[in-house]
Amino acid sequence: MSFERHVPDQVGAPGSGPEGEDAAGSGPQDRGAALSGGVLLAVAVALTALNLRPAITSVGPLLDEVRDSLGASATWAGLLTTVPVLCFAAGGLAAPVLARRAGMRAAVGIALGLLACGLVSRVVDGPFTVLGGTLLAAIGIAFAGTLVPVMIRNSFPVRIGMMTGIYTAALQGGATLGFALTPPLAAGLGGWRPALAGWAVLAAPALVVWLVATGRGRLHAVTVENVGKPGRSLLRSPLAWTITVFFGLQSLLGFVVMGWLPQVLMDAGVSRGDSGLLLSLLSVMALPISLVVPPLAARRGLSGWIVGLGVCGLAGLFGLLLAPSAVPLLWTVLLGLGMSVFSLALVTIALRARTAQDTARLSGMAQGFGYLIAGAGPFLFGMLHDVTGDWTVPFVMLIGVLTVQIVVGAFAGRPRYV
Repeated sequence: MSFERHVPDQVGAPGSGPEGEDAAGSGPQDRGAALSGGVLLAVAVALTALNLRPAITSVGPLLDEVRDSLGASATWAGLLTTVPVLCFAAGGLAAPVLARRAGMRAAVGIALGLLACGLVSRVVDGPFTVLGGTLLAAIGIAFAGTLVPVMIRNSFPVRIGMMTGIYTAALQGGATLGFALTPPLAAGLGGWRPALAGWAVLAAPALVVWLVATGRGRLHAVTVENVGKPGRSLLRSPLAWTITVFFGLQSLLGFVVMGWLPQVLMDAGVSRGDSGLLLSLLSVMALPISLVVPPLAARRGLSGWIVGLGVCGLAGLFGLLLAPSAVPLLWTVLLGLGMSVFSLALVTIALRARTAQDTARLSGMAQGFGYLIAGAGPFLFGMLHDVTGDWTVPFVMLIGVLTVQIVVGAFAGRPRYV
C-alpha cells in the first residue's frame, strides 16, 4: 500500500499556513512582532546547527594525542569514531518519540543540554568515560539534527529552501571550526581535555536563544507540540524509503571521504599538510553552496540539482581513482560539489511531507535508517583497501554508491508527498 501523492512542489505561499494567516489578519504591530520573532528563530536555528558537528570533528585532529594520553588501543579509537554514527541512527528514530512526550521546544532544549553535558563529561576521566561522554553528546546531536528540520518545515513554510540553506551552512561551518580550531585550542589551553570540553561553550547561547525564540506568543508556528503524535507509519511508503536510501547513501559518501581522503592523497604523494588543507576545502566549499543551492532547488525542482551535483562528484571520484596526484585540487573541488547534495537531502525531507507530524516521521526514518546505512561505509572502504592492498576496489565501490545515489535522489526529488 502506498501513501504517495503526486503534487507540484510547493514551499508555501503568502497568506497560507500559520505564518500567512498571521500576516494577513494582523495589524502592523503584530506583523512586526511576527517578523522579529521569525528572525530570532532563524538565529536560534543557526546557533543550534553550529553546535551539531564540532563534538565530532574536534576529535580527529587530536585522536593520536588522546590515545597516547589514555593508553588506549586502535580498536578503542575505531569505536570512538563509530559511536557517533550509531547514535545518529538511534537518535533519529527516537527523536519523534521525545518530541511527542516533551514537546518540540523542550526536546531541542534537552538535546542541547545532552550535548553540552557529554562534551564536558567525556574529558574528566579515562577511555570509557570518553566513550560515554561521546555517546551522550552524539545522542543530543541526533535529537536536534532530526527535529530542527521539522521546525524549519513548520515555522518557515514559505522559506524552506532558504532556512535549510542557513541551517546546512551553519552545520558545515561548525564542522570546519571543530576541525581547524581544536589543535590551536589544545596548544593554548594546555592539552586535549580543555580543548574538547571548550566546545560546550557554544551550547549555552544556542539554548538561551532557542528558549527565548520559541517562547509562548513569539510565533504561532513555533510551538509544535504534537510533531511526534502517533499516527500512520511511513514504513510502507516507497517514497519514504527512497528518501531514506538517498539520505543514507549521500551520508555514506560523506563519512568515507572525511575519514579517508587525506590517507588516499598521502599515498598518492600529496604531503600531509596539503592533504589536510584539501580536506578543509571540502567543508569550506559547502558554506556558499548550502546558502545558494537549496532556495533555488526548492523553487525550480530538486531532481536536476541532485543529478548535476552527483555528476560532479562522480568526476571527482574518477579523477582520484585514475590520477589522484595529477590535479588533486580539481578532484577535491568536484568531490566537494558532489558532497554538497547533503543540503538538498534535508530540503527533500522538508518538501516531501505535508504536515509537521509527517515531517517528523520522515526525518526520523530517513536519518535513523539512513545513518545505519552510512555507518557501514568507512568500515567497508577500509576493509576493501586492506584486502586488495590498493585503492582501486574501494573507489569502484564509492563510484557504484554515488551512481545509485544519483538515480535514487532523482526519484526522491520528484514532486510527491509521502
